[in-house]
Amino acid sequence: MAGLHRPKPCGLSCGRRRVIQTMIRLQWDRFAGVLLVVALHGAALWGLWSHRLLPVPTESVPLFVNFIAPPAQPKVEQRPRREPPPPQAHEKPQPRQLAAETAVSSPADVVAPPPLPAPTITAPPEPKPVGPVTLGAELSVSCPQRTPPGYPILSRRMGETGITVLRVELDEQGHVDSARIATGSGFARLDEAALTAVRTWRCNPAQRNGQAVRAVALQPFKFQLQGN
Repeated sequence: MAGLHRPKPCGLSCGRRRVIQTMIRLQWDRFAGVLLVVALHGAALWGLWSHRLLPVPTESVPLFVNFIAPPAQPKVEQRPRREPPPPQAHEKPQPRQLAAETAVSSPADVVAPPPLPAPTITAPPEPKPVGPVTLGAELSVSCPQRTPPGYPILSRRMGETGITVLRVELDEQGHVDSARIATGSGFARLDEAALTAVRTWRCNPAQRNGQAVRAVALQPFKFQLQGN
């Protein structure tokens, strides 16, 4: 067995060479295929050109456009208009007068209408008085329960005297509803004593047409010290 020739082992360099050789072969095969396709297309184009199957470009020719006039419209013959016949005058029928026959009556047949009744005149109702009744006398006349005002001690010491006149309004029950000073005495203590006293009074209610109504009256109070 010593006479047989054994190939020398190749290392990494032999593998690279084989790979490079394989790639070169593939590229040559692709290039040959591309050349073959190009050659076939060139032959086909040459055959078409030779047999005039492809149109040859010609020179540009200008185009002219002619406008066609519209056809003339036929003339319409105007026929003479016929005038309408004049209106015939129609005779208006004369209105007939109708005479109504009225019956002639004698004076004895006329009946006189009955006399109209005399109108009754009713007097308008008297207006009802509105507002409270004004009493002519002093309020104390109609007030059975009344208390005289007390004399203020300070007014006694200072010698204050005078007359206070109050305007008092009563309600329907005879109670004092409101009171105010109509004429003052000149001293506030005396006027206030008169107001305090009159608010406690109880009076008889005023009457109007048999019904109790509100009333207004004046009540004077005279403040005078004894011995003056």
